[in-house]
Amino acid sequence: MAERPIDLYLNDHLAGATLGRDLAEQIRQQHEGSPLGDVMAPIATQVNEDRATLLELMDKMETPTNPVKQATGWVAEKASRVKFSGMLGGDRQYGEFMALESLALGVQGKATLWRALKEVADEYPALRWMNLDELLSRAESQYATIERERLALGRRTLSPG
Repeated sequence: MAERPIDLYLNDHLAGATLGRDLAEQIRQQHEGSPLGDVMAPIATQVNEDRATLLELMDKMETPTNPVKQATGWVAEKASRVKFSGMLGGDRQYGEFMALESLALGVQGKATLWRALKEVADEYPALRWMNLDELLSRAESQYATIERERLALGRRTLSPG
């Protein structure tokens, strides 16, 4: 049986959510005990909860998870540990800046998921239990917080001298 476009879409976002969950936790762990770690602690928790919400939705919609897409997200996060650590470019602060930028982009992607699902909510009974407005608002709040930290780190990282 061919997958429905909604199944493909949810699996694509689940792969991104897996990457985002792991990346948020990676940033939190690397900065534990610092102001950035304090900011990242609730975000990492929320990103994990949002992934769990997506999995619950997929279960209600009888959308099977695609193990290849999940493995791809997992591998990408593991590769990001090297890239964002500064081992490739030699600048740890730049790696941290890029990790925050990647997470910010991922959270924006999550917001696009919730917006798209709002557009088709009437067509899928399983979507009716979700408070998509609340999920979207939370993603926007996460993005604003991450973006504030990203820009502050970007000023320090990208400024000459």
